[in-house]
Amino acid sequence: MNKKIAIILAGLAVILAGIFGVSKMTSSNQENMNIKKGTLTVGLEGTYAPFSYHDDNGQLTGFEVEIARALAKKMDLKVNFVQSKWDSLIAGLNAKRYDAVINNIGITDERKANYRMSEAYLYPRAALIKRTGDSSLNQLSDIKNKTMAQSVTSNYGKKAKAEGANIKAVAGIIEAMNLVTTNRADGSLNDLGAFENWKQSNPDADVEAIDVSKAMGSTPDGVLMNKDNKKLQERLNKAMRELHEDGTLTKLSKKYFNQDLTKE
Repeated sequence: MNKKIAIILAGLAVILAGIFGVSKMTSSNQENMNIKKGTLTVGLEGTYAPFSYHDDNGQLTGFEVEIARALAKKMDLKVNFVQSKWDSLIAGLNAKRYDAVINNIGITDERKANYRMSEAYLYPRAALIKRTGDSSLNQLSDIKNKTMAQSVTSNYGKKAKAEGANIKAVAGIIEAMNLVTTNRADGSLNDLGAFENWKQSNPDADVEAIDVSKAMGSTPDGVLMNKDNKKLQERLNKAMRELHEDGTLTKLSKKYFNQDLTKE
């Protein structure tokens, strides 16, 4: 009797192991199904000029849109864009809605510990945005105890918090500028190129920007990927080096920023 029970139990163990093995395999396959063969799916905002935005004809364009297309071409892939608000972009990557995020993402130790990042493609300049003539905001340290309109998970939002500012959360630069121009926030830390692009579209807005790049330190931008995407990281880095070497990145930087910001 004991021998029969042992045989039955052993058989059940084999069956259960098979079930869980199939379940695990199915789960893995479902995750891989989100990545279409031959297509690089990229997450970005689509409302953050000049990085990614819609032109007068409604077409998605911008510095990072063109970089994504150039990278995909080097990798012999098609490219597909998925738009999302800034604070949802990384959550979308975690959920495997796309393969990578190309959206002014700073290469930090914290991100490198939890994700994979490509080699740098841009060394942006930081700006302290304020209402014109506000003498209380002249340098980065002045933001302590000030109300700053920030995307809380961005490099700029984290820096503002570290400097002792009171953070008023916003989805992006457009919302931040609305708060500053209507006196609901004292200022905002953001990308200087993005601010200048916004200012061109809003020339009468009573706001100005101070370059605080030196005080902020240089945090280069890279492509963000999931931790398990080592192969994609290797392919992207190879393509990125080629874009550096053939002058594509420099050309795109001059097109959108009037200067080469692709080198440290």
